[in-house]
Amino acid sequence: MGKILISSSHFDTLCMDAWNLIEARGHEVIYDPKRGFPAYTSEELKEILPDIDGTLIGLDHYTEDLFAAAPKLTAVAKFGVGVDNIDVEAATRHGVWVINAPGINSNSVAELTVAFMLNLLRSVVPLHEKMAQGTWQRFIGSEIKGKTVGLLGFGAIARSVAEKLKAFDAHVIAFDLYPNEEAARQLNVTLTTMDEVIETSDIVSIHIPATAENRHLFCAQMFARMKKGAYLVNTARGALVSLADLRDALLSGQLSGAALDAFEEEPLPMDSPIFQCPNVILTPHTGAETADSYRRVALAACECICDVLDGKEPRFHVNFL
Repeated sequence: MGKILISSSHFDTLCMDAWNLIEARGHEVIYDPKRGFPAYTSEELKEILPDIDGTLIGLDHYTEDLFAAAPKLTAVAKFGVGVDNIDVEAATRHGVWVINAPGINSNSVAELTVAFMLNLLRSVVPLHEKMAQGTWQRFIGSEIKGKTVGLLGFGAIARSVAEKLKAFDAHVIAFDLYPNEEAARQLNVTLTTMDEVIETSDIVSIHIPATAENRHLFCAQMFARMKKGAYLVNTARGALVSLADLRDALLSGQLSGAALDAFEEEPLPMDSPIFQCPNVILTPHTGAETADSYRRVALAACECICDVLDGKEPRFHVNFL
């Protein structure tokens, strides 16, 4: 029997199917519902991990020194897709599978992405705030129909966004380093260059991972290349956007609005320059936060962990042992 440490949130309320799966497979759940998020410091993990066989993590950072302190550890699963808080190379050196749940929460994030677009074009949040203050202020908005929506990246989430946008009669274009041409044909998406996505889209929606090379990809120079009056939506990674430069683009009118669900520093500090903008929507990295998504992701990740503990190759993994 293996011990599986859970440090993702809501496991005891939204993920009981996954909890039952672990126990049915003969393993033990180690979970402290009183923990916050991130659940453990590196120092705490160094004390706990020597007795742990597998982990399901949220925002905890798994580094070389943690893997060195965990001789029994064989699987680290991220509750979600991005594994930027896991040193994958170090995990591989220590014989640890790195697991994620690709595509499992894509619908949840895609729905928020489309909600952002609708809110931006119709100024839903500012109008609500005005009404709450007693002001009846009409607003001439825009429709998605006929707009060019550019998807930077064409993975599972972006494809789900494109599928939903079909109902709105938008013109969807996309750029991806390794494009899925068959999916593009089925979804009536035009695959094109990154330059065209940036320069011709009425709405640019970001769906790429963050790397050291593309940090602050969306900076003053990039915003200047965007269509004047365009909108920016980021439900991917916060490090891709310079908030200071985005503030300037929003306040100058170069961009009409932006909606962000991810930030380079989380929680977002209250002195962040982006709070100076009235034409921005900010949510606290909540794209995958639905009860439906929690259940699906937990089941997929925990099944993979149990497979590793039972000597099998996991269904989802980002490294090879």
